[in-house]
Amino acid sequence: MPIIKVKPNQKINLAEIDPADTGKVEKDKANEILTQNIQRMAELQNVLYAEGKHALLIILQAMDAGGKDGTIRKTMSGINPQGIRVTSFKKPTEEELSHDFLWRVHKVVPPRGMIGIFNRSHYEDVLIVRVRKLVPKNVWQTRYDHINHFEQLLTNNGVTILKFYLHISKEEQKERLLARLNEPDKCWKFNPTDLDSRAHWDDYMQAFADIFEKCSTEAAPWYIVPANKKWYRNVVISETIVQTLESLKMKYPEPAEDLDKVVIE
Repeated sequence: MPIIKVKPNQKINLAEIDPADTGKVEKDKANEILTQNIQRMAELQNVLYAEGKHALLIILQAMDAGGKDGTIRKTMSGINPQGIRVTSFKKPTEEELSHDFLWRVHKVVPPRGMIGIFNRSHYEDVLIVRVRKLVPKNVWQTRYDHINHFEQLLTNNGVTILKFYLHISKEEQKERLLARLNEPDKCWKFNPTDLDSRAHWDDYMQAFADIFEKCSTEAAPWYIVPANKKWYRNVVISETIVQTLESLKMKYPEPAEDLDKVVIE
């Protein structure tokens, strides 16, 4: 499957990656695999929670209408809600702005035994602040190292990090934004600021490329997911999550005492 795992220091040109690529995977087969992956994730989540030695942090980044919400809804449909927390990062509050840029992020990192999903993330602090010139260049440039050190700290403390960029084309984004305008159950999602971001498309593509080069590490790699086809996006992300959880070699803990001796009257 043509999902791209970015190597450390690898230069990426998003214009050279086809967002409609699905390899040789057929939709029906992909949906079949997705169903299997959802069931397997539910099994692995139970072990993750019971063992309590690892946490999984999934970071989703994309342009507006890129499919972050849909990815969460589809791929996590089998997960026990008690074992997962989704955090959406909006415009920082006054309290958050009075701290360092990672303060609001660190406090919502999943504890061991839990899965956390970031819908947008600390990477906004080297994306929108850069493109819209909200902070000086010398400020956002230093944040790449801060992010790498932060993510290494989490990894050292049992947090496995998966970072997915949902790669859609500008034409696909247009269709999805039009759907938000024209469909009654989607028009509430339309925000005029989406058009402002669209006007800076090329600047965002360069900002993402720099993120991949500077912040894809062995500890916390970036994955670029061709995401024009939602069904393909869902199956490759679910597949990556399953493989990652299986690689942790988790197991249920032994009972605290010999259960053969327990008598229930």
